Amino acid sequence: MIQIGIIFLGVFLALMTGIGVWGMKKTKTLGDFFLGGRTLGPWVSAVAYGTSYFSAVIFIGFAGTQGWQFGLAALWIAVGNAVIGAGAAWLVLARRTRRMTQNLDAMTMPGFLQERYGAKHLKPVAASIIFFFLLPYSASVFKGLGHLFEAVFGIPYDIALLLMIAFTGVYLILGGYFAIAITDFIQGIIMFAGAAVMVLVISGKAGGLFESLINTAAAYRAHIPPENRPAVLVIASLVFMTSFGTWGLPQMTQKFYAIKNEKVISKAMIITTVFALVIGVSAYLTGAFSHLFFTPETLPRTASGAIAYDSIVPNLLTGQLTGGLQYLLALILLLVLSASMSTLSSLVLVSSSAVAIDLYPSPVDADTGKNRSVAMMRFLSAIFIVISYFISRFQFSFIVYLMSLSWGVISGAFAAPYILSLYSKRVTKAGAYAGLISGASVMIVLFFVLGSPQSPLAASISILIPFIVVPVVSAFTRKPADDRIKRAFMGIGGIEEAGKI
Repeated sequence: MIQIGIIFLGVFLALMTGIGVWGMKKTKTLGDFFLGGRTLGPWVSAVAYGTSYFSAVIFIGFAGTQGWQFGLAALWIAVGNAVIGAGAAWLVLARRTRRMTQNLDAMTMPGFLQERYGAKHLKPVAASIIFFFLLPYSASVFKGLGHLFEAVFGIPYDIALLLMIAFTGVYLILGGYFAIAITDFIQGIIMFAGAAVMVLVISGKAGGLFESLINTAAAYRAHIPPENRPAVLVIASLVFMTSFGTWGLPQMTQKFYAIKNEKVISKAMIITTVFALVIGVSAYLTGAFSHLFFTPETLPRTASGAIAYDSIVPNLLTGQLTGGLQYLLALILLLVLSASMSTLSSLVLVSSSAVAIDLYPSPVDADTGKNRSVAMMRFLSAIFIVISYFISRFQFSFIVYLMSLSWGVISGAFAAPYILSLYSKRVTKAGAYAGLISGASVMIVLFFVLGSPQSPLAASISILIPFIVVPVVSAFTRKPADDRIKRAFMGIGGIEEAGKI
């Protein structure tokens, strides 16, 4: 198994490196590096969105935890992710985001919010939040990959971390978003195929898909007492956090900025929805099928005796995919690797842009007159990856808290100011500041009041509250300048279009 996996891994990483070199030839400007020159079609854009959505967390952590604790009810999370987090996001956000970022000449979330509201200091504040909270998020993905390689290939954790950092850095630093999008497309094909095969093979081991579904429901009732089953509020908060919460994540909305034109949106919406549905259902269904192969007594456990939820799916796969099925196990490992590397590259790119584009003043070389932002972006991407390595390697205690907080803080801070900016002409600069601050603050306070296990509920509340705060504050503060509103809404909202976009 190890030899097969290493061969697959070597081919995969060589391909990613080649794409990075190819992408470098197409990357001349900062717009090329960060947005791929806004030239991406529906298939590449849709799959890039989907692969950024799902990392190894869903296949390892979420699938094992929610699959065992929720049983088949975990499929509601998958449906929510596909319908709300993917399809509805493209339907509601993509066209207006593409149009407004073009109108305002903005490439990043902080830059867009500053131009949209005319808020001089909003960009550095927003950029600081992104960098501060996406950095530990990135480090957590590196950490998960390092442990996966250590367990499967027998590669020491430190060396595994260095390998992942090296290869991620090569194709990202060289090719920028164009390379990320193309590699995401290839990784998406691997993810799609691997996820479908994973469900079919595991269910086949238990008598077939239909019989597995029936038996899983019965086994869940036998294994989980009624008092230990999740409440509707718990499931609803998880669906909301992982579905609607993505609408405020900069690494997701960036995909809308980069699309070739608005004609690709309807096709991309369908592709992304199908992709997300297959990936989500496959992951959570595999986790739920653990009830067919484990009992509460045979579940993997930690040294303290607690259930090792992160080990449920890996143990299930290694236990069932033996003999001739080891080739499939190697494919599934590539699936997990692909999911993580695609998410990781998007996180690094967006986090680096917070400094290179939003906080750094785009210097121009005095001798050549050329803008040095692309070089700065590459340099900062490398620095960001190196910092992520040290965080992953040493696991500072305060960073662990930031990892748990990151999703809720960023979604809470940006969802309302961003979404309302696309549809409301009455949201003010003060309202945007209030939304940004209230969302981040509520998440931090609730996280420590309710505790880490209730972080999905805390995140859901922190996302919703700014949707009340922003309109209320806007109602009592100065309205935006008419010329700024006209420029932002050019071509939408009843304002005459200046030119074709």
